[in-house]
Amino acid sequence: MIQPSHRDGKTRGGRDAHEGRPGRKGSGSLNLFDLTGKTAIVTGGNGGIGLGMALGLAGAGASVAVVGRNPEKTREAAATIEKTGAKALAVVADLCKPEEVERAVAEAGERFGRIDALFNNAGINIRKPPQDLSLDEWNQVMDANVTSAFLASKAVYPWMKRQGAGKIINTGSMTSVLGSSFAAAYATSKGAIVQLTKSLALAWAADRIQVNAILPGWFDTEMTLAAREQIPGLHERVLARIAHGRWAKPDDMAGAAVFLASAASDYITGIALPVDGGYLATL
Repeated sequence: MIQPSHRDGKTRGGRDAHEGRPGRKGSGSLNLFDLTGKTAIVTGGNGGIGLGMALGLAGAGASVAVVGRNPEKTREAAATIEKTGAKALAVVADLCKPEEVERAVAEAGERFGRIDALFNNAGINIRKPPQDLSLDEWNQVMDANVTSAFLASKAVYPWMKRQGAGKIINTGSMTSVLGSSFAAAYATSKGAIVQLTKSLALAWAADRIQVNAILPGWFDTEMTLAAREQIPGLHERVLARIAHGRWAKPDDMAGAAVFLASAASDYITGIALPVDGGYLATL
């Protein structure tokens, strides 16, 4: 194995240790975070933290394909991204159906010519005590949160393998780590997302595809608004535990999204990165 022998990053043969890595323009500079010329697919990118990530990627120079089930919301999200000056594509698809996943990925790849990053962010939650969950409800959550991520990852794999590099980022949750008495199916699905992340990271490392997870904390979104309405005292309990003292905003996801989609994270794979304002660090 060729090892760097000097602090400037040169190998013993005089070649830059990072030479040839796709997407890398200059070690040790902000160019590591530049996504110009790259294409990202964001499932569930038509609102909430998905749109926050999509806007962050666009701001770093990426073209973004937003995939969602709601046609109006998905088109509006793409239009919002285009207003920043970035290229965007709205793709309407049911990500629980393999044929629609394949179509969505092909549509994005054909429009932009490549697929550099996939954000598996689509998901749902059904809040009930576990004894009240039907099997159909359990399967709905698993299909939307885990199976869709597996299908989309499989669909982008040939594109990334052919390109010689790629990034897959899966959206987990604090419930990837913590249990939830009122959302057992959701918590189980988010635990599974972390294991899927680790497994894909190991399987595809030789293809230079990094697979990581983001674990969002409590974000102020439509999904968590419903939780606050359903669970008395949730807002106050959450605020009391978050070290930053506030609920997160969707654009708080932008930095982590850009980092994990960029050359800055080329040597990072199989991790689960909390973006939670210190929630998980608090006793």
